[in-house]
Amino acid sequence: MHSLLETNITYLKGVGPKKAEILKKELGIVDFNDLLNYFPFRYVDKSKIYNVSDISSGNSYFQLVGNISNLRKVGDKRTRYITATLTDSTGSIGLVWFKGLQWVINRFVPGRKYLIFGKPSVFQNQFNFVHPEVEDYDEERVNIGNQRLEGIYSSTEKLRNTGLGTRGISKLLKELLSQCKDKLPETLPDYIVERWNLISRKEALINIHFPENASIIDNAKIRLKFEELLLVQLQLLQQKNSLNRKINGQVFRLVGTNFNRFFSDNLPFELTGAQKRVIREIRHDMRSGYQMNRLLQGDVGSGKTMVALMCMLIAMDNNFQSCIMAPTEILATQHFNSIRRMLLDMDVRVKLLTGSTKKKDRKIIHDELLDGSLNILIGTHAVIEDSVKFSNLGFVVIDEQHRFGVAQRARLWRKNKIPPHVLVMTATPIPRTLAMTVYGNLDISIIDELPPGRKHVATSHLFENKRLRILGFMKEQIKQGRQIYVVYPLIRESEKVDLKNLMDGYANMLQDFPMPEYQVSVVHGRMKSEDKEFEMQRFVEGKTDIMVSTTVIEVGVDVPNASVMIIENAERFGLSQLHQLRGRVGRGADQSYCILVSGYKLSNEGRKRLEIMVETTDGFKIAEADLKLRGPGDLQGTQQSGVLDLKIASLVHDSNLITRTRDVAEEILSKDSTLSSPVNSLLYKQLDQIRKGKQNWGRIS
Repeated sequence: MHSLLETNITYLKGVGPKKAEILKKELGIVDFNDLLNYFPFRYVDKSKIYNVSDISSGNSYFQLVGNISNLRKVGDKRTRYITATLTDSTGSIGLVWFKGLQWVINRFVPGRKYLIFGKPSVFQNQFNFVHPEVEDYDEERVNIGNQRLEGIYSSTEKLRNTGLGTRGISKLLKELLSQCKDKLPETLPDYIVERWNLISRKEALINIHFPENASIIDNAKIRLKFEELLLVQLQLLQQKNSLNRKINGQVFRLVGTNFNRFFSDNLPFELTGAQKRVIREIRHDMRSGYQMNRLLQGDVGSGKTMVALMCMLIAMDNNFQSCIMAPTEILATQHFNSIRRMLLDMDVRVKLLTGSTKKKDRKIIHDELLDGSLNILIGTHAVIEDSVKFSNLGFVVIDEQHRFGVAQRARLWRKNKIPPHVLVMTATPIPRTLAMTVYGNLDISIIDELPPGRKHVATSHLFENKRLRILGFMKEQIKQGRQIYVVYPLIRESEKVDLKNLMDGYANMLQDFPMPEYQVSVVHGRMKSEDKEFEMQRFVEGKTDIMVSTTVIEVGVDVPNASVMIIENAERFGLSQLHQLRGRVGRGADQSYCILVSGYKLSNEGRKRLEIMVETTDGFKIAEADLKLRGPGDLQGTQQSGVLDLKIASLVHDSNLITRTRDVAEEILSKDSTLSSPVNSLLYKQLDQIRKGKQNWGRIS
C-alpha cells in the first residue's frame, strides 16, 4: 500500500515540477519522507526584539522592529543595488539589497512597521544589514516572545534563486507536517524507546523542525541520532556475522618449519607485545574454518610488514600461496626488497609483479604461480589481472587498502575456489569511532607499540625567517652522514605555481649546497617514471644528500639513514599527510627531526594543525584531532563504505552515542541474530529498506 510519505515532492503544496526538479538535483529530496528527514544544521532565537542601539557586534543575529524609509536605487544598470533605513526609537541602521530589487521596491509601505532579522555587517565603520529577512510586524502575534526558535537549513544558490532558501524550506516543512504529523509511525521497538528514555519519532520530527523550546531540541536530536546510528551498527554487525556464517575459509592447522625457522633465526629484533598479540589474533582466524577479514592498523614504522610476512609463512607451512597488493610501484618494490632482506637465505620464493615487469619475466611468474613453486607474489594492480592465476592462493594482504576500490579488492578473493584469508593494512591510524562505523563489519587489530630502539621524531615549527638556521642545521646533519628530505606541497600536478615553487626551491638548494661537496636530487609527479625511479634509487643508496620532492615520497621510500624531514608551506597539508611525511624519517636508530616551515599568515585551523604535530607523534591522537578538525570526509575511503550517509549524527561529536549504539546492537543480535522476533519487526523492516537502497519510514506500519 502506498504511504503518504512516499508521495512525490512535486505534489506538496508550494512545490510543483520546477521546484521538485531542483530539490532532487541539489538536495536529493524526491518524496515527502526525504524532506521530513532534511534537518536544520542550527537554530536562531527570534524570541527577543532588540533596539538599534543594542547592536555592538557583527557576530550575532539581531531582530529589530521599525519603520523603513529612504528606499532608493544606487549605481548603474550593471552594479545597481537598493539601500534603505530602518528606524526605531533608539536610532537608525542601513539596509542593503543586491538581488530581487523589484520585489524590494514593491515590498514596503510608508508608515508601516516591519520586523527584520539578520547578522549585521560593517561598512565604512557603520553597521548595516545585507539582505535581511523581512516580515510585517503584528504586535499581537502570539509567537513573538513565545516559540521563536527557528531552524536554519543548508541551501544552495540555485535553491535560493527559486525561493527555497532556509525560509522557503521551512515553509514547505510546515505544510508537510500539517498534512502528515498524525500519520508518522514509530520506528523503534517499544523496549528500546522505554529503556533508553527516548521520545517518540513523531515528537522528535516535529520538534527538530519546529521546536517548542531549546531543551526539546536536544531530546529530538538524541532520539534521531540514536536511531540512525543503531541502524548503521545493526547493518554492519549483520554483515560481519553473515560473512562468518556463510563464507568458508581455508584451515591453516600448522605452524611449521618456515615460521619457526624465521622466528628463531631471522628476526632482526624481538617482536613487540602488540605484534605478538596481532599474530595470535590472525592465527585464531586462520584455523577457524571461516574466511578471515581483518583490518590491521599500525602507525608508520610499527612493524605491520613483519606481521604480514610471518602470517604468510604460516600459509606456506600449510601449502598455500600468498599475495601482497600495494597501490604504487614504489610501495610494492619496497615490500619486495624488505621481505627478501628479512628472509635472508630461507628457501622461500618471492617475486615482484608490476606494470613495469617485462613480458619474459611476467611469463615466468605466471608459470611459477600455476605450478605452485612461487610462494609469495608482491605487486600492484597487476596482480588482479585475469591472466594471473594461482595454484592455491590462501592468504592476501592489501596495503593502504583505501587506495583500491571494492571491486578491485574482490577480484583477488575470486582467485581461489575457497576465498583466501584477507588482511587489509593501513598506516593511517583510524579513530575508534570511525573504525566502529566504517569498518564495523571487519575484525580490527591494532599495533600500538613501536619496535624497541625507535626514537620519536623531534618536531618543530619554524617561520620562513629562520631559513639560515635551517640551512645550518641541514649542513650539520649531512656532515654527520645523514640524509634529508625537503618536501613541497604540489597537491595537484597541474598546479603550475606549486611546480614553480618546487623548482625554485631546488634551484636555491643547489646554490646553498653546491656540487661536488653536496649531492641534491629532485622528484615530482610530472617526471617520467624511469627518471623518478633513478633519482629515488640514488637517495636510497646514499648517493644523494638531499631529496627535494613533492608528496610522491609520502609512502614507499624507506631510507633508515634519512634523519631530517623539512616540509615547506606546511600549513597547506592536512594532518594525516603531515604525519605520513614525518614517518619517512625516524626509521633508523638515530635521532630524527621534522621541521614544519610556514609563512606568518596562518588560518586558525592551519595553526592548530601545526601545533598538534609539534605536540605529539602518536598517530591515533593525530587521527582523532584530524577527525575533529575536518570531519570524516573520505578518510580511508569512507565513501566506498555505503554506511556514512548520516543525516543528523556526527562521527566527530557523537562518539559516546556511537559506542552505546554499538553495544545495544550487539546485545540485540546476540538474542535475535536475524531480527525475526516480533519485538524486532520494526528494525527488520528498516534494515530491509536499507538493503534495497532506499530507507523509507513511510513503509513501516
